[in-house]
Amino acid sequence: MGFDETMSQTTRTERRQVTLEEAIPFLDLVSAHRAIEEELVEALRGALREAAFVGGPEVVKFEQEFGAYCGVPYCVGVSSGTDALRFAYIAAGLRPGDEVITVPNTFIATTEAVTQAGGTIRFVDVEDGTLNMDSSRLDAVISPRTVGIVPVHLYGQPANMEAITRIAAQRGLWVIEDAAQAHGASYRGRRAGALGWMGCFSFYPGKNLGACGEAGAVVTSDEACVKRIRELREHGQEAKYFHVTEGYNGRLDALQAAFLRIKLRRLEKWNAQRRQVAAWYRAAFQNVPDVRMTSEEPGAVSSWHLFVVRVTHRDSLREYLQARGVATGLHYPLPLHLQKAYSAAGYKRGDLPVAERAATELLSLPMYPGLTESAIDRVASAIRGFYG
Repeated sequence: MGFDETMSQTTRTERRQVTLEEAIPFLDLVSAHRAIEEELVEALRGALREAAFVGGPEVVKFEQEFGAYCGVPYCVGVSSGTDALRFAYIAAGLRPGDEVITVPNTFIATTEAVTQAGGTIRFVDVEDGTLNMDSSRLDAVISPRTVGIVPVHLYGQPANMEAITRIAAQRGLWVIEDAAQAHGASYRGRRAGALGWMGCFSFYPGKNLGACGEAGAVVTSDEACVKRIRELREHGQEAKYFHVTEGYNGRLDALQAAFLRIKLRRLEKWNAQRRQVAAWYRAAFQNVPDVRMTSEEPGAVSSWHLFVVRVTHRDSLREYLQARGVATGLHYPLPLHLQKAYSAAGYKRGDLPVAERAATELLSLPMYPGLTESAIDRVASAIRGFYG
């Protein structure tokens, strides 16, 4: 009898009913919003009383505050993280036939925004330790049609931006950061988003800085890019009813901007709590051979959007934890180069072996501000119990 079959029998035998009080969710947005509920409700009242729903002072103030937080002069709020990426690529001048290099172990928004902006994707493998872009492989992937590189700060861990930007400068390429998971992360003293030409953020509710709906932003020091992105989000308008180009309906809702301003004031505190949770996890698993933790890039400070481990018998472990009230996630179980959506690109299994192998081993553990040390002990004890 194989390991998976034995553990499946054990799980069925030991399975018990877990009460809501005992369960450890993968993400707890309820408690986070309960703590600031009155401020959020007051922001809603203000929007209703002023009938200020699209654009306006709240959006402008959030753009100023988030730009300053990232350490750049400009921020443009948009309707989603996907729009942030798409608009940044268009502002970069992406044209049909242009190639953009990025990693396969990311959410599809990173890449679909490239093709929707007219470009073509080329994938590069990742480092075995950090699971971020492997800069040593870039030269082999760059072609005469390559125009840009998009590093993804995976799980909140900044990529090796020194090497990536150096190679880009040598080859005349631009760098746009996908910082959708890296709110407040830093690399050698500079915030994520301020390390390339432009930085793109998502404020999806589960992010470290999350709206109460969809929202996104592009941050940059390039005033020309700001002008272009503002036109794109407003149907190509430079003034009302005067269109210099075709654009999109990609505006940031005023109410979401107001919510984000309230949460931005707490982001540093929340990120500090995430770092503490990560430290508890790392201490708990340091002597568990079957649990491998990702390494940290030298000089980088992660925002710890996710805490992801590489484990043996991943699917059996996930079932085992679920039966004991511990929710987990998978980020991401099938690399993009093997997805049906990119079958025409001609990639096959084995082309990007590090990302492919990691996809079969990765398991995302509960991670959010307010997660207690006792909860971490429960998660770690359950995992150690699984491995005997």
